[in-house]
Amino acid sequence: MTSRRQETLLIDPGGRARIWCRDCGQELTDEVSRSRRLGPECDPEPRTGHDRHDVDQDPIPGL
Repeated sequence: MTSRRQETLLIDPGGRARIWCRDCGQELTDEVSRSRRLGPECDPEPRTGHDRHDVDQDPIPGL
């Protein structure tokens, strides 16, 4: 009779949870991708590297 024991599951307590892309299934490492749950290739919103929105405007008179 053979012993059928389950293998020990090793979990890194300091590590973060593994998250995969909803569309392609690749593991996500980028914080933005992890929060959106979409990889950069699958995300429909463009990523420019910054979240600023610059608006062209007329200079303030007198300055």
